[in-house]
Amino acid sequence: MEPSLPLQAAIRARLIATSAVTSIIPASAIVDRNATPALDHSIVIGDGISGPDDGVARNRHMVVADLHIWRKEAGVVGAKQVAGAIRAALMDGPLPVAGFHVADLRIASTRFLRDPGGAHSHGVVSLEARLVEID
Repeated sequence: MEPSLPLQAAIRARLIATSAVTSIIPASAIVDRNATPALDHSIVIGDGISGPDDGVARNRHMVVADLHIWRKEAGVVGAKQVAGAIRAALMDGPLPVAGFHVADLRIASTRFLRDPGGAHSHGVVSLEARLVEID
């Protein structure tokens, strides 16, 4: 099984179950899609990379996932508030991932980008997870 898929499902489940997140971004706007995001308010669970973790064991995986925050705002205050809510939600206890034990989950970086037109802000929260397959 591709480990990034159940991790993505677990991330979305945690975010939509966290009122601090859904009070800013509706659960229906926390999505995985290829279409243009709703730029006024959304979290798009997007880009990712998976590969073997250190060692020779074939049941250990490193997964990197990016969460894209979109807000209609002149600055980046709202995007930073959403990033903080995401951080708190994902660090609030163990994350259950179907078929895997999460050995580690951390926020590797958070970037904030300004729209040259001044109408939107964009944040990218990059996560790193170390997963071990469960028999």
